[in-house]
Parts: sequence; C-alpha cells; structure tokens
Amino acid sequence: MSEARQANLRGVLFAILGFAAFSTHDAVIKFLGGGYAPFQILFFSVLLSFPFATLLLLRDREVGTLRPHHPGWVALRTAAAVVTAASAIFAFTVLPIAQVYAFIFAAPFLITIMSIPVLGERVGVHRWAAVLLGLAGVLIVLRPGVEPLTAGHVAALTAAAGSALVSVITRKVGREERAAVLMLYPMMTNVVLMGAILPFVYRPVPVEHLGLFALVAILGYGGGLCIIAAYRHGDAATVAPIQYSQIIWGAGLGLLFFAEVPDLMTGLGAAVIIASGLYVVIRESLGGRSENTPVLRTRTRPGTATSPNIGAMLRARTERVPPGYEALAKSREAE
Repeated sequence: MSEARQANLRGVLFAILGFAAFSTHDAVIKFLGGGYAPFQILFFSVLLSFPFATLLLLRDREVGTLRPHHPGWVALRTAAAVVTAASAIFAFTVLPIAQVYAFIFAAPFLITIMSIPVLGERVGVHRWAAVLLGLAGVLIVLRPGVEPLTAGHVAALTAAAGSALVSVITRKVGREERAAVLMLYPMMTNVVLMGAILPFVYRPVPVEHLGLFALVAILGYGGGLCIIAAYRHGDAATVAPIQYSQIIWGAGLGLLFFAEVPDLMTGLGAAVIIASGLYVVIRESLGGRSENTPVLRTRTRPGTATSPNIGAMLRARTERVPPGYEALAKSREAE
C-alpha cells in the first residue's frame, strides 16, 4: 500500500473514531435533557471544557493578544456559535438523534448559499442543483402539511443555519485571527449568557450527573482532536464524507438507549440530504468554479460548543508539521 493510501486510511480511521465520539456526546446530552434545561446542560458542559481548552492553548505558538482583527465578524461568528449550540442541544433533547442529524446535515448546502454574499463565491448550475436537492430532502423529513412543525424541528434547522454561518465566517477571517480568539470567544460568551439564565432553570446536580456533564466535555474535545488528526493525515475530500457516519452511530445509539426507530421518511430525507452534501464536496474537490471551496474546508462539527475549533487548531499547528509535509499541511488549513 502506498504512503498516500496509508495516510488516507489513518485519516478515515481517526474520522470514524471522532464522529463516534461526537455521536456518543449527543446521546449523553439527550439523556441529560430528560432532567435538565438545555441552558444548564450547555453551561456546565462548556464550563467543564475550559481545562481542555487551556491545555490546547498552552501549545499555541501564535504571538498576539486576544483582541480580534475583525471584531464585527468575530462578534457575529460568536453569536452564531452560541445560538447553534443552544439550538442543537434543545433539538437533541426533543427529537430522535437520527432526525436531528438529518437536519444538521443540511449545513453544506447552506454554506454554499451563504458563501455567495460573504466570500464572493461563484456557484454553478451543478452546485445549485445540489442545493435544491438538499432542500427537497429537508422537506421530505419535515413533511409539511402531514406532520406538525415543532420547536424541535425549528431548533435543528436553526443549528444547521448557525453552524453554516460559523463555517463561512471562519473561512473568511480564519487566516488573520488567532486560534485562541476563535475558540475562547464563543466559550466565554456561552458561559456568561447561560450563567445569567441558569438561576431561572437550575436543578441540583447529583455527583453522577456531574460526571456525565464532564463526559460531554471529554467527548467533545476528544472527538475534536480525532478530527484534527484525521485532517492532518488524510485528504480533505476523503475525510469530509465520513461525517455522515454520524447518522449510523446516532441511529444505533438512539435505538439502543432511547428505543428510537427512524421512520421511512426520515431515512429517505436523510439519504437525499447526504447525497446533496456529498455532491457538493465532490464538485469542490474537483475544482471548477469554486475558488473558496467553503464546504470542503469546513472542519467545525455543527452544534458542539465543547469541541475545539478544528479549523483554527489545524491552522495553528501547521508550523509543527515535519518539513517534508509543509505544502501538504498548508493545503489542509481549515478556514
């Protein structure tokens, strides 16, 4: 087996492990959602993530302050990240895990749309067709007129839109902002805002549940580190599609722990949405009209406030790549 294939295989294995960790993270959140408000879950899981963030930032060799170069864009990205995290947690607590993933997988075609005004991206007829296909998949899952539109559905779609906005802004300003800025601003904002809401929704936390909040933080950061390793070893076009393995993990965990059986329409809609996302990734990996490849370069996992910003950490670690791999590492920078 060639060295390139071995590297891609390692990348795929790291990605599978990382997305398995993320799916387990979501299953724990769903379990906690049976007894705690989403704001309390978000507050404690992010608060307990700070030790892991500190360890990562101790290895950050970038010189500078925590003052952003683009305060407006960073503020918008931070707001979008907070809304995304809160919406995703709420969606996981009220909807089947696999159904939430079906909506969150809409992020790639939302990124494609948002990249037009934000990045000046030119979208050709093929990617527009993929966008329309993805929208059709969302409608299949929603079944308007047949099933009621619930707050959980709105939250899941909000999480998809928010994560897409986070990704596009990261692509726009990621080269000029420190990894620490992109990581800490959303975390600090989450703790401050959720802490302000906490007195109104707080429920006492027994020790065993505190351990589950810590497990959410551990799985979020562990999964993030695996995805960072995946993109450092494998090609983006090989690693990116592995994110869709989450629907397999999610369906399995939902069935095992919550007796959730995905219905036919959810499965069909998810398949259409995944096909749309894969097509966008393939089109961008082939070059063509896409100058920014915004979907292919999106590394941030939607809805995980406890995970390191994968794109920013990849960029920060580029300088530590062995000399023979400098060009390869630069090609994998995630913005």
